[in-house]
Amino acid sequence: MVRITNLHKVFGKLNVLKGISLEVSQREVVCVIGKSGSGKSTLLRSINFLEEPTSGSIEVDGVEVTPALTGRQRKERIHKVRLLTGMVFQDFNLFPHKSVIDNVIEALLIVKKIPRAQAVEIGESFLGKVGLIDKRDEYPARLSGGQKQRVAIARALAMDPKVMLFDEPTSALDPELIGEVINVMEAVANEGMTMIVVTHEISFARDTADRVVYMEDGNIVEEGAPSQIFSVPQDARTQQFLQRYLNGRS
Repeated sequence: MVRITNLHKVFGKLNVLKGISLEVSQREVVCVIGKSGSGKSTLLRSINFLEEPTSGSIEVDGVEVTPALTGRQRKERIHKVRLLTGMVFQDFNLFPHKSVIDNVIEALLIVKKIPRAQAVEIGESFLGKVGLIDKRDEYPARLSGGQKQRVAIARALAMDPKVMLFDEPTSALDPELIGEVINVMEAVANEGMTMIVVTHEISFARDTADRVVYMEDGNIVEEGAPSQIFSVPQDARTQQFLQRYLNGRS
């Protein structure tokens, strides 16, 4: 479903991604873990071109964007990739002046040109899935952080993506609100959605991921099943990160 090949990203003199290659299969849940500044979020944002890769190719559901593509053809391919990917950010990115239902259906109206009545029906169904149909007419200021993030998940799912990208979706939440977002993410995974999740929630990665990727200094250091990564990590850098993290010092 997703194929990343020799991906590099340079910001000025800072080499953030150093030749990342990664494949994610259909229905697979891949969690990306690592220290702050290791390139995790840049990798995720490069998949749907919120960050423009310096070099390397990205393919989502058969739509490939390579360095050789330029001009209009490149723009069209990137647009297709963005339609195939739903993105959930750590800071929600809701429109404060729009109601919950209007936040959810905005892209359906603008990007997919779906008639409003049909878009509202779709939006309400996904608000129901995340347990927030009773908040359809509220505004973001009146929601908790966990509710805002569930609205953001509903908004992304409403576009019918093939892949969901989650960029540390619980990092801005108070501890007591994390569980409600994790529960929704687990439900999305159980329905067979392909997911790439950048997260510090080790319990979610252990319980829900099919594969865990550990990144450090712009490289993939180690990847494997959660049981292998968390119980018998092979690389000393992975071992050190997990020891520090699990001891609450990371």
